[in-house]
Amino acid sequence: MKDIPAEERPYERCLAMGPEQLTDGELLAVIIRTGSREATSLELAQKILALNYPNKGILGLLHLSLADYRKLKGIGQVKAIQLLCIGELSRRIWKQAAGGSSPVLADPKAIAEYCMEDMRHLDHEQVRALFFDTRQRLIREEMLSKGTVNTSVLSPREVFLSALRCQAVTVVLVHNHPSGDPSPSQQDELLTLRVKEAGEALGIYLLDHIIIGDTTFISLRERGIL
Repeated sequence: MKDIPAEERPYERCLAMGPEQLTDGELLAVIIRTGSREATSLELAQKILALNYPNKGILGLLHLSLADYRKLKGIGQVKAIQLLCIGELSRRIWKQAAGGSSPVLADPKAIAEYCMEDMRHLDHEQVRALFFDTRQRLIREEMLSKGTVNTSVLSPREVFLSALRCQAVTVVLVHNHPSGDPSPSQQDELLTLRVKEAGEALGIYLLDHIIIGDTTFISLRERGIL
């Protein structure tokens, strides 16, 4: 990095012009700070952004694991942990901006926005339940099922055991489609109806089942399935 003119180094550029003027690679280089004998911090940053798990660029930071980072020469455990924390911070910042610590999620759009950045990048199907009180304030969020690329296994019993533990009044199911297309399958619709019926017997009502795609979503209540 010493061979690069001072005005072109990421840290100095950030100081002089502000972080919004830096490229993705330069921002990452500032965070990882140092390079290795073979590569500058900027060159290491470009190698990280070139990885595809499954997205190249900064979206890859939401997918890469500690082991993935450690495969790159020049990335030790400390830098790998820093990079993992960047991905986790981005998720938490988005979620806080979408709803706050005890959000009131009163409609499908608000719920989808709250879950979108957490779930749209996943390469497997995941089912979550959001449990609410009488004022539609979120009490708890819980992952109930982690599936493969296109299937999840979930029973209504799991949903309502969790609901009873946190004294929820209503429940919303949320799951993602890794394909990016949120169109419900027949299995999605059948699961929704099974959970709805089980909840009615217990007095804990299923408000909605929302399917997350890539920056898009579908509400099964709005579709008339609930």
